[in-house]
Amino acid sequence: MPSFDIVSEINMEEVRNATENANRELSTRFDFRGVEASFEYKEKTVLMAAQAEFQLQQMESMFRSACAKRNLDTSAIDCKPHTVTGKNYRQVIAFKEGIEQAVAKKIVKLVKDAKIKVQTAIQGDQLRVTGKKRDDLQEVMQLVRQAELGQPFQFNNFRD
Repeated sequence: MPSFDIVSEINMEEVRNATENANRELSTRFDFRGVEASFEYKEKTVLMAAQAEFQLQQMESMFRSACAKRNLDTSAIDCKPHTVTGKNYRQVIAFKEGIEQAVAKKIVKLVKDAKIKVQTAIQGDQLRVTGKKRDDLQEVMQLVRQAELGQPFQFNNFRD
C-alpha cells in the first residue's frame, strides 16, 4: 500500500550559511557602522546581539531575508523575547523542528474532515499517511501545504 511521512525539518547547514551572510550584510550596512552588533550560530539557534532594541528588530528582518535567500522557510523561525545585559540587547532565534502533538492532531483532524480515504498515524514527531491510491496521498499533500499551521512541512519516504 502506498504511504509517505509528513515531517518538519530544517537544514541547519543552510541556517549557518544564512547566519554568515547576515553577518556580512551587517558589516556593510551604514546604519550599523561603529555599533557592536553580531549574529552567532550556536547549536541549532542563532544569537543576535546589538546595542539597542530597534537594532535587534532590523537584524531580525535581515536574518529573515538571508534565510529566504537560502530557501529556508521563515515560518520555522521562533524568536524568543530579548534580554538586556548591561548596555547590550540579546535575542535568541530558534527553529521549529518536528511536529508537536497538538499540530499533529490538527493535521489528522484536517485529513479526516476532508473525508479522504487514507489512514494517518502519529509516530513521534512525524506522521505516516497510508492509502490505497496515490491520488489520495497527493490530495493529502496538497491539503497540508494549503493549511496555515505555522511551520513548514516536508513529505518523505513516498513508497508504492
